[in-house]
Amino acid sequence: MKNTLQLSDPNVYARYLNAPVLHPLVSIIHYDEVSPIHSSLNRYGVYGLFIQRNFPRNLTYGMKMFDVPDSSIIAVEPGQIGGKEDNGEQVDISGWALLFSPELLHGTDLEARMKEYHYFSYFATETLKMEPAEWGRISQLLTQMQLELQENADTPALRSVILGYIRLILEYCQRIYQRQLSKEDKTSSDILKRFHNLLREYYLDGKQLAQGVPSVSYCAEQLAYSARYLGDVIHKSTGGTAIGYIHSFVIDQGKNLLMNGHNVNETAHLLGFEFPHHFTRLFKKVTGLTPSEFLGK
Repeated sequence: MKNTLQLSDPNVYARYLNAPVLHPLVSIIHYDEVSPIHSSLNRYGVYGLFIQRNFPRNLTYGMKMFDVPDSSIIAVEPGQIGGKEDNGEQVDISGWALLFSPELLHGTDLEARMKEYHYFSYFATETLKMEPAEWGRISQLLTQMQLELQENADTPALRSVILGYIRLILEYCQRIYQRQLSKEDKTSSDILKRFHNLLREYYLDGKQLAQGVPSVSYCAEQLAYSARYLGDVIHKSTGGTAIGYIHSFVIDQGKNLLMNGHNVNETAHLLGFEFPHHFTRLFKKVTGLTPSEFLGK
């Protein structure tokens, strides 16, 4: 298994970069103050927004590798893995990282709202490209948040203020996300988005535990299309099949579970497979590796 930084709380990353620790549940890192830095491949137990003018090349995100445009935002949520394994080199980064614990959201309206922010998913097109004015406004909010944390002790009042800033930044991200959606083709692209979000919601709601791995016919029915039409749309959009898309999605979830310490039997159960060997067979078919080979065991 690759070397990963276990971000069990927001300040693990701050300490890794020798950045100030300001609050037990929130970390704000101004890269301009700590660069150059060593990169890291991170396993997230927290929410994170990486709001940067520039990113290292060949980042891993959602088990995929890609290059991020300048002045963009990457959003991550607990259970995900992303970043770049440290190769000993240092890189100059400009921008911010905002990390916050799910504990901070517990019992608030924002806790329920989080699942509506689809840009936290692993769908690669959801990397958010900022316009210059958005960069300025979000940077200003982060600067103000940093001052609040530096100047005030941890109290319920401070947490309420910080949650207000986080909520506003997330809504800015939502506006960017909605703008990017509006620029896409509204036929096959829209259906693909809905298909992907249906799969995501299926697993977030735990339906696989009772109903098993979702089928093409189930997804088509939920989207109010015939299975054939849905298959045609997915083929047009991706060049692959609808069942292939489902399998790739499920195996991506499986990779995260395996790298978060679940064994093959547990992972198969959590994904909705009746028998572990069905999961192992599909994993090998999709990735070319067995789960053990994937983990380097």
